[in-house]
Amino acid sequence: MAETLKAYQARQENPQDTAAAYLFCLDLASSHYENFPVASSFIFPKLRKHVACLYSFARIADDFSDEPEYEGVRRERLLEWRENLNNLNLKTPTHPVFIALKDTLKTLHLPTQPFDDLLDAFLQDTVKNRYQNFDEVLDYCRRSANPVGRIVLMIHGYDQEELFKLSDSICTGLQLANFWQDISVDLKKDRIYIPQEDFAQFSYSEADLRMGVANERFRNLIKFEVARVCQIFEEGKTLPQKLSWPLSWEIRLTELGGRQILRKIRKQNYDTLQSRPVLTKWEWIPLILRAVLK
Repeated sequence: MAETLKAYQARQENPQDTAAAYLFCLDLASSHYENFPVASSFIFPKLRKHVACLYSFARIADDFSDEPEYEGVRRERLLEWRENLNNLNLKTPTHPVFIALKDTLKTLHLPTQPFDDLLDAFLQDTVKNRYQNFDEVLDYCRRSANPVGRIVLMIHGYDQEELFKLSDSICTGLQLANFWQDISVDLKKDRIYIPQEDFAQFSYSEADLRMGVANERFRNLIKFEVARVCQIFEEGKTLPQKLSWPLSWEIRLTELGGRQILRKIRKQNYDTLQSRPVLTKWEWIPLILRAVLK
């Protein structure tokens, strides 16, 4: 993706121009498809730029681990991104994401550890492409997804552990829904997030998966994984009611988007090999209404 490479190569001549850096992040946040709203217009304007900064940091790092133009240099780019993070207070950043991030961390008094956790997960993707059990998958989600929710809460002024745990459930649920949505996509990258022990439990094999065999055993396997995600979403469902508007609405809509992906998987009779379920713009409309009225 040319835009991905352009985003990585971006530089600013004036590191003090934080407004331009945040504009870069906002533009990037509005240009990618996601299963959830990113830095939407409903977020308080004074916070929207900070959410976009978080998104841009994670989006570019995720692309390092995924996009074809970084083949052969994935770890190098991720380690470079981590070095930029670690050097925020030691060197003047020139990349707009880190110019914005330095300002965000200082303004909101945010820790850097959740950002580093994200990079740790993306680095894992460069060396680990199979998971023996569900606990290993959850550990990956702990670093690849949960930090995002925690940072969003902190951006909005929340730092209670109770809220963090509820957010973790929603973020883990979203990550898992994305895994089961993207089975065919990840397979092309030689990544399989379905636990090996689950393959064995349902007498389905990686060879079957590679051949695109969407038989009853496969559908039962995915049905089992989807049920797990539904339970995880249930564990976090009280989070929105503990938050003030509009964050409460954003989180509720985010959760509804994840649950809708699961519904579409069920509607496809749990076959995500032949067709990848996605949410269209029109499908977001009833979800928005439900989020408002709930």
